Amino acid sequence: MELSLRNVSHAYGETQVLDDISLRVPAGQISCIVGPSGCGKSTLLRLIGGLERPTEGEILQLGNPPAGCLNPLTYVFQDFALLPWRTAEGNVRLVLEEHRLTYSEVKEITYDVLGRTSLLEFRDVLPKNLSGGMKQRVAIARALAVKPAVMLMDEPLSALDAQTRELLMEDLVRLWLRTPFTSVYVTHNLAEAVRLGHRVVVLSRRPGRIRETVDISLPLDQRDRGNPMLADIENHLWDIMRDEAAEADQELVHGG
Repeated sequence: MELSLRNVSHAYGETQVLDDISLRVPAGQISCIVGPSGCGKSTLLRLIGGLERPTEGEILQLGNPPAGCLNPLTYVFQDFALLPWRTAEGNVRLVLEEHRLTYSEVKEITYDVLGRTSLLEFRDVLPKNLSGGMKQRVAIARALAVKPAVMLMDEPLSALDAQTRELLMEDLVRLWLRTPFTSVYVTHNLAEAVRLGHRVVVLSRRPGRIRETVDISLPLDQRDRGNPMLADIENHLWDIMRDEAAEADQELVHGG
């Protein structure tokens, strides 16, 4: 299933946040959204996820969801959003409980996604006893459990240290190579965007408009750290954003 955004605009009262966004999210690809602080990246994700309705325009889901899909759209959040009183397995099972599945089906799905995220041996561990990276793996496993058509990822690695972030990027690449998934991935980190994105969409300062869309043809499993092609793309993205990022930063400092 792919997404099509057509002339999407959104405002909160008199504050225009997004303006005339037209965008295609191809099936089986990761589309990264970057832009200056406050440009509407997370708002755009909420609109795609149906948490809010756009002031103007439409967002269409085209094609059929994958076989066995329980939720067409599912989120992975920055803060993990795990229930502290549930184990890793319990947090994954949570999203399956509202569906008409047998005990054996729930167990099979849960063990499959915990295995894919290297968490099987930690299935009985509470979140307080897991590292930040492992907590995010639980959140990713929970998202995968419903076999979504599209994963909406809102700065999923920004709360992690650099080393853990690098390991999680490798995990995401490995997961995608095993079973390609469709994702809209919001990040402020350009290195993440060029490492994970099949395309990178650059938004302008508020109101967010699409300044440029950059397609990256290099396969995900060939995007090693220090790759000069990725460095060139990252520099190009920063050249697009630099002035507006500085202006947005000053605006936030002065409370604008």
